[in-house]
Amino acid sequence: MESAIVFLPLIAAFVAGAFGRWIGDRGAQVITSGAMVVAAVLSLILFIQVGLHHAPRTVELFTWIDSGTFEVSWALRVDALTVVMLLMVTTVSACVHIYSIGYMAHDPHIPRFMAYLSLFTFFMLALVTADNFVQLYFGWEGVGLCSYLLINFWYERPSANTAAIKAFLVNRVGDFGFGLGIMAVYLLFGSVEFETVFAQVPEVAGTTLTFLGAEMDALTVACLLLFLGAMGKSAQLGLHTWLPDAMEGPTPVSALIHAATMVTAGVFMLARLSPLFEYAPAALDVVAFVGASTAFVAATIGMTQFDIKRVIAYSTMSQLGYMVFACGVSAYSAGMFHLFTHGFFKALLFLGAGSVIHAMSDEQDMRRMGGIWRLIPATYVLMWIGSLALAGLPFFAGFYSKDIILEAAFAAHTPIGQYAFWLGLAAAVMTAFYSWRLLFLTFHGTPRADERVMAHVHESPLVMLVPLGILAFGAVFTGWLFYDLYVGHDAHHFWADAIFVRAGHDTVEAAHHVPVIVKLLPLVFAAGGIALAYYCYMARPDMPALVAARARPLDRLFANKWYFDELYDAAFVRPARLLGVVFWKTGDGRVIDGFGPDGLAASTRRLAQRVAALQSGYMFHYAFAMVVGVVAIVLWFAVRY
Repeated sequence: MESAIVFLPLIAAFVAGAFGRWIGDRGAQVITSGAMVVAAVLSLILFIQVGLHHAPRTVELFTWIDSGTFEVSWALRVDALTVVMLLMVTTVSACVHIYSIGYMAHDPHIPRFMAYLSLFTFFMLALVTADNFVQLYFGWEGVGLCSYLLINFWYERPSANTAAIKAFLVNRVGDFGFGLGIMAVYLLFGSVEFETVFAQVPEVAGTTLTFLGAEMDALTVACLLLFLGAMGKSAQLGLHTWLPDAMEGPTPVSALIHAATMVTAGVFMLARLSPLFEYAPAALDVVAFVGASTAFVAATIGMTQFDIKRVIAYSTMSQLGYMVFACGVSAYSAGMFHLFTHGFFKALLFLGAGSVIHAMSDEQDMRRMGGIWRLIPATYVLMWIGSLALAGLPFFAGFYSKDIILEAAFAAHTPIGQYAFWLGLAAAVMTAFYSWRLLFLTFHGTPRADERVMAHVHESPLVMLVPLGILAFGAVFTGWLFYDLYVGHDAHHFWADAIFVRAGHDTVEAAHHVPVIVKLLPLVFAAGGIALAYYCYMARPDMPALVAARARPLDRLFANKWYFDELYDAAFVRPARLLGVVFWKTGDGRVIDGFGPDGLAASTRRLAQRVAALQSGYMFHYAFAMVVGVVAIVLWFAVRY
């Protein structure tokens, strides 16, 4: 069963990609979507067997690498962490596959698109079932490759080319650190097998190694390098700039990348490697600081964006910040809980945005929408459900998972925990604000679109709405259905063999005993954000422009994404381009080509031109040359003899 879940998407990707010309668009859609539905059903069965009945196991498939003393097997590690990820990834991916049948109906390259989706899912499943660091890295790099292919699916668009290259390069920075971290682990433990490494952690804790010319705590160095990889994949502050630009891909790609797969890989990795990070408290503080800062900064940017998909993209970045700082305060189970619920309501929001874009003739600017809720009522209701879950309103999934993270941060009773708690609260009010800003600008008010666009606004077909309904079910019910299992009474038993927390670090348990005011504050802040959005965009539509004019420096800071792109452009892109031009024009053009191929060719051409000049076509010239030649030969013999 485990092998079928992982390899069914790979087989489907191969069939759709290699034989798409023969099986046609419909054949590719049926094969890939069918394989994902089967994988989702099998994942649910495996979740019940392994998660609910606490029966973890490892399935070894074959020896993958055997070089000297270095041996790595391809094995499927199936425990609570694995089955949680399998259930969420396969369910969301199945919904995205089915949704794509309707959304991509008029695209001329459907088999290729469906093959990319399935291949992407395979690499994510390979990542979450990894039993060692090398296998983890294989899946890690695989999702990076597929993200490039999917973001650049419409490769005829220059913006898609740029976005794909940007995503690939930014992730390479994180992946380089991740690779160094794996090497550091092998150096310290002599193995890349999770069980072997985890068993030796207490013995290695406290040792030092020389890194960048200084003696440093070995586990801290290894964990920080590993976290650098998580920063890239999970779009944490500093390595986040690729995420919004990834919106250049088709909307189903945005839902798959930003909800269930690639961006959650970093959070999963932190939870999987909890035995390492628990013995590196300095690294955990860095994780919490980066995560909290990411949640806050992304929320500020989300309030000022007008592209409907970019608003949701920055929302993803902010929610990833919550998950990461949860791991930073040792609340790994809370981070995984939010990862699980977030996968459903964020995929719902992205696919709902795709339904809006589909209805609005590919329009994405919310300033050209408005007044359409009566025309697409099903999409409207589903977007409300996703927004309620995202904002963390009671009885919706986000209410349970986001609140336990904030309570755990407060319960940590550390300066970094307090930093994360208050920035998380600030992000909560901004999340509610930009979520309802999106709803009001998109669906309410007077129509701002062209009359021809408004005349064609229509509800999406059932093949797109049914997956949204399934995701809406998850956005409503996964919170209270899985609360006790993930972070409540049954959490210790459920996560026993998957997540390690040192004695005295159990902030999830402590979160249940925080003061009532701490439990109420996120709800109060969320309600305040919604009320503020209603006042600014419904009661006083002129207010946003007035506030932007009064606070122009702050508005420009947020609207320009804190100038990270401009900073990186000045610090890295322009110098690299200048260096490239120098090497190209001077080094390659003038030196290598000038003295090499081009120089030899030019010299040969000049010599040939001079020799050709001797061929005048006049007989007396040739006779004169012959006489000169005879005289020269006679003189040579006379001198020689």
